[in-house]
Amino acid sequence: MTEMISHLESLGIDAGRKGVAKDIEQLMEAGFDVVINSGKPHEYFMGNRHFELPELKLLVDAVQAAKFISVKKSTSLTEKLTALTSSHLAGELHRQTYIESRVKADNERVYITVDMLHTAINTGKKVLFKYYEYDRHKRKTYKHGRKVYSVSPYGLLWNYDCYYVVGYSDSHAKVISFRVDRIASPELSDVPAVQPAPEFDISAYARSVFSMYDGPMRDVTLKCEHSCMKTIIDRFGEDVDTAILDDEHFSANVNVSTSQTFYGWIFSFAGKISISEPEDVKTEYHALARLCLADKK
Repeated sequence: MTEMISHLESLGIDAGRKGVAKDIEQLMEAGFDVVINSGKPHEYFMGNRHFELPELKLLVDAVQAAKFISVKKSTSLTEKLTALTSSHLAGELHRQTYIESRVKADNERVYITVDMLHTAINTGKKVLFKYYEYDRHKRKTYKHGRKVYSVSPYGLLWNYDCYYVVGYSDSHAKVISFRVDRIASPELSDVPAVQPAPEFDISAYARSVFSMYDGPMRDVTLKCEHSCMKTIIDRFGEDVDTAILDDEHFSANVNVSTSQTFYGWIFSFAGKISISEPEDVKTEYHALARLCLADKK
């Protein structure tokens, strides 16, 4: 009470104990969650906030883990999140901060690009942009000689701490994904977007395309050891079609992008997950494994 009266006086407001107590009572009647700790002296604080401390910790972790948000922007967003709690609890959020040691994007305009992509999706317009990668000297190089891509965006996906825009690419003549943090010089076009096919499901697309690498979509049957069930569910969801084969194995029927990334994922289980069919997918996988073992001297 003494601190509140002193603060009000510093603002030129003459307030006594009875007046402040009445104000607090009216705030509580109006729905504010003012908590009173009885003691000598009494302590007053706001109980209910828009975000509780555990919720803010989750948000701070998400911001700091996201590769597509630069270190500078991550720091700025963390500071804004800490402002949503008390100055005493904010210290706990600051102790979480270890952004500098994480792999982060260096593209400061990512959040502006994301906002533009959402605008394009909501207004049904195409976007234009250049796309870059890295050469052997770690220098940014534009793909296909600074080619300008024309894309009808359908949605944004967050996959393995990276942000992707999924949409119809005019030059590829199909639905494809682009890393948002590698988009350069984005522009919102006035040209109406190409509408997705009625059967297009962005959630199914996200489940089937491993790590956003493009390849032909195929129905594949996997033979898996029982210990791998959690891995199959984590990757394909609880609705994945499975069947018990024997005391040690089960099968999983999945629709996947048969890219090198998919084959690498299979290889990482050292035989605990293998490809049963179709035969041509098995053959391609075996050929790739032999290629990796070949002496290239």
